[in-house]
Amino acid sequence: MGIGGAARRSWGAALLVLQAAWALVGGQVRYSVPEEAEAGTVVGRLAQDLGLEAGEAEARRLRLVSRGRRASVEVSGASGALVVSSRLDREELCGKSAPCALRLEVLLDRPLRVFHVEVEVTDINDNAPRFPTTSKNISISENFPPGSRFSLEAASDADIGSNAQLSQPLDRESLSEHRLVLTASDGGRPVLTGTVQLVISVLDANDNAPQFNQISGEIRTAGKLDFEDFQSYDLEVEARDKGMPSLSGHCSVELEVLDVNDNAPEVWVTSLSVPVSEDAALGTVVALLSVSDRDSGPNGRVRCAVRPPSPFGLVATFAGSYSLVLREALDRERVSEYEVEVRAEDGGAPPLRAIRGLRVPVSDVNDNAPAFSQAVYTVLARENNAAGAELARLWARDPDEAGNGRVSYSVAEGGAGSGSGSGSGWRPASSYVSVDAESGRLRALRPLDYEELQVLQFEVRAVDAGEPALCGNATVQLFVVDENDNTPALLPPAGGGPVPWATGKAAEEGSVGSSWSLWARVAWGAPAGQVVAKIRAVDADSGYNAWLRYELQEPRGDGPFRVGLYSGEVSTVRALEEADGPRQRLLIVVRDHGEPPRSATATLSVSLVEGPEAALAVAGAVSGAALAGTAGVGSDDGPSAAAAAAATNVWLVVAICAVSSLLVLAVVLYGAGRWAPRAAVLAGPGPATLVCASEVGSWSYSQRHSRSLCVATDGAATQLFLQSVMRKGEDLHSHGSWSEWDPVLCPGSEVDECAGVVIVIEIM
Repeated sequence: MGIGGAARRSWGAALLVLQAAWALVGGQVRYSVPEEAEAGTVVGRLAQDLGLEAGEAEARRLRLVSRGRRASVEVSGASGALVVSSRLDREELCGKSAPCALRLEVLLDRPLRVFHVEVEVTDINDNAPRFPTTSKNISISENFPPGSRFSLEAASDADIGSNAQLSQPLDRESLSEHRLVLTASDGGRPVLTGTVQLVISVLDANDNAPQFNQISGEIRTAGKLDFEDFQSYDLEVEARDKGMPSLSGHCSVELEVLDVNDNAPEVWVTSLSVPVSEDAALGTVVALLSVSDRDSGPNGRVRCAVRPPSPFGLVATFAGSYSLVLREALDRERVSEYEVEVRAEDGGAPPLRAIRGLRVPVSDVNDNAPAFSQAVYTVLARENNAAGAELARLWARDPDEAGNGRVSYSVAEGGAGSGSGSGSGWRPASSYVSVDAESGRLRALRPLDYEELQVLQFEVRAVDAGEPALCGNATVQLFVVDENDNTPALLPPAGGGPVPWATGKAAEEGSVGSSWSLWARVAWGAPAGQVVAKIRAVDADSGYNAWLRYELQEPRGDGPFRVGLYSGEVSTVRALEEADGPRQRLLIVVRDHGEPPRSATATLSVSLVEGPEAALAVAGAVSGAALAGTAGVGSDDGPSAAAAAAATNVWLVVAICAVSSLLVLAVVLYGAGRWAPRAAVLAGPGPATLVCASEVGSWSYSQRHSRSLCVATDGAATQLFLQSVMRKGEDLHSHGSWSEWDPVLCPGSEVDECAGVVIVIEIM
């Protein structure tokens, strides 16, 4: 039974001066508090003993974690003190066990730390001795002699130590003398009494034996035993005989219950800090676990492990307490969440197990830069495209999530210089194209012109929205595909001949255009194959769009003249006769190979002459072929041109001799190049330029990055032509050495016209 109110007040006063005994060793704090302490009693200054500053206990959420039962103490949030929260009853908590201790876990956040606190509950004398029954019937025979003894069942006290010590028989060691007053009463009326004081001296006897006597007999269970409820039983056994009157004897039997493994381990998650950042340091505490087993000995000894194997492991921090810590580096892009199983197994035979599952998500950090699907993108765009047309779609992958994986695109750097077009200077790539920041769609800002820009190389940058932001680059090579949007333009004769007159739009612009006229002279009786004139044209397009062919449109049928399909040379088909008339009018069409093809026309007036004019015509034809032009080409002012030619006959003869010398030299070079070893032709280091000897590649002109030197031959004479096919206004020597076979300039379908002399020339 409980103590009285006065006793409680006295104990309360004693608590005010009670000092908590504690020691901080290895993260453990110890206090003591008497049972039945009033709520609010301070057990200890926990925050101060843990070394926390003022206010830090509340800021870091200093708190207790219980293991499935409500604790009778709590932490005051403001002061960080450990105080009594509910009634503490030592007998209810621990029974007869001594000492009686509460084992608590204390948590701190930021960073997560765990401390173990042990509070010893001390005993007070709050329980009176109690007999097994409130009344006892004793039967005594009238003939029992004086001094007969009758055994009574002893009382018990729930307290421990001196608080549970009961009255004993005479014990000299405790009290050696007893003083009693004996009163005698008579049977008269009134009753008279007499008293005498008795002084009883207790003499010492050998009443403290070092051994105990046993009783025999069988003790059977009347119900189910549970070690976890009672580990032992104290039995008072009475032995009574069947005599009249019967006599009895008593003894105490202590029955110890042996434990069997009938309780599986229990696992509690006392704290869980999730999600875990993927860049968390090794050793980071993810969760705090408490493990217990109600059995004892090996049956209650628990082993814990993490299954399946994962980046997490268990660290024992205190008896029955574990920390789930990070043992390996995390990568959210590889595993974004873990299902962790904590398995507890006791040491019984057979062992019992318990499993606690934990879900541990991994939070993302910006540790991956955007990566394009390929390092270099090749994009083909037709010229004259519409402004805003989509050219391609770029995509960069960022395996991070949310803002860390949200990618935006931009044109980083790059552009086109003056060497890539018409010489308009360097322009940034952002003036030609743009990329959508969200979708990565590459669009053209304006129509592209192949003649201005053939290749645009730039970088596209992909940047994520992380902190700090990471980026990746990809190179884009934009090739502008040529379209046949340029008409062949006719050129003036080579070799300084007079410029032909133009008609149509070209005449309005004051330059040579797509329709023009010229004249030439040829002597009567000129043999077949005699070159009369050469038509020259250029196309600003590229490839097949710039591959030109020359056709004789008028006169149709069997005329005395023909035009080289790809060379543009006008020559005789047969010997000229008087029946051919004094003048022939030829209409020549220059057409490219585009789809659809574009064309230009040239009108050539050929006069048939004889005598001095015939010699002049022959010289002009030969010198024109040698110099890739027609010196005899001029305007339609025939009489004045003839007079001028007659005045220079002497110089023409000299020119003929010079040309003849060049022809002989060409033959010698041809023989040397054909029979001499190939290495002997090369002069100095560097790659060689392969020259196509054909009329196909001799005069075809394009805007491509290619240069050709060609020697053409025909049945009439061997003529040397030297041309550098390159951009307008470029110098051959400024490009160094170059070697390339151009299938457009020398197509396979015209192999017969590519046959001839091959000269290897080193351009220094």
